[in-house]
Amino acid sequence: MSIEETIFKKMLLNKEKLEQYGFKKEKDVYKYSKKFMHNNFRADICIYSDGNVKGKVYDLEMNEEYTNFRIEDAIGEFVNTIKEEYIRILEDIANSCYEKEYFIYDQSNRIAKCIKEKYNVIPEFLWDTFPDYGVFRNSRSSKWFGIIMNIDKSKIIPNESGKIEVLNVKLDEEVEKYLRHKGIYPSYHSNKKSWVSIILDNSLSDIEIIKLIDISYENTNVKGEWLIPANPKYYDIINAFNNTDTITWKQSNNIEKDDIVYLYIAEPYSAIIFKCQVIETGIPYNYKDKNLSIKQVMKIKLLKKYRQDEWTFKKLKEFGIKAVRGPRSITNKLSKALNKDNI
Repeated sequence: MSIEETIFKKMLLNKEKLEQYGFKKEKDVYKYSKKFMHNNFRADICIYSDGNVKGKVYDLEMNEEYTNFRIEDAIGEFVNTIKEEYIRILEDIANSCYEKEYFIYDQSNRIAKCIKEKYNVIPEFLWDTFPDYGVFRNSRSSKWFGIIMNIDKSKIIPNESGKIEVLNVKLDEEVEKYLRHKGIYPSYHSNKKSWVSIILDNSLSDIEIIKLIDISYENTNVKGEWLIPANPKYYDIINAFNNTDTITWKQSNNIEKDDIVYLYIAEPYSAIIFKCQVIETGIPYNYKDKNLSIKQVMKIKLLKKYRQDEWTFKKLKEFGIKAVRGPRSITNKLSKALNKDNI
């Protein structure tokens, strides 16, 4: 594999950025030149309409093409410096004019892009022996909710062959229901009782696949429970729920929809008063004063109100809470105690 093929492997060209970068279009070829090594060498790069990249390096003092850096076993500081500088030029073009594609097939890359946009998760490539296997990990639980693999079709469909990419997702008790759908098979390399393999050949639409990914994500999710301080000096939180069961509140980046938040009201109360559920997150909000800065808020819905003498700071200290200065997750022990009436 050439230097160019290695650098631009799994990269998607954005032609609109080429001319901004400095490429000149001649018929169906984009051309770019850059001098380096104190202007003694020049790299000429050609990018074709199919995204194929070709490059040459010229020694300007000798007025001839320099190819020694392409010799696999070439040694010497000078030739290695030429190679490193040329690679930097190509990598800058790749970073500026291309988008990273993690997988081989179009649908695989579309699904990876959707996962990144929806869950802010990119694939992890964990194995040297299987460099094309990309794992998607739930950032809350660190559990896998998907893995895209490049395998032979015979691994999931007897008597058929050919390279394919499949996505494994965790559907738990719904596995049997979905195995009746076209394009969904008993999982390869995962527990068949709870996982399935989906062929990424457009047998299922992106929308259908994303719905299954949502199920898998939820099956690996850990709902957060948070203790959040509220200062009655700056906001009348005590009376905030008098006429409504839903209010907006400053959002911490780690809090997600459906999480539970316990509002700890500072002095003179110094106690947990409200238990709420997060029903919406990521709402843009621009506010700043000498005491507070808010960039986004969430909507929280009241689930329960505690007596003011029920969950005082003194009692919270029995559960290891030494201070409530910002949003913090709570322990299972405290969660069970706060919810003992619901068991």
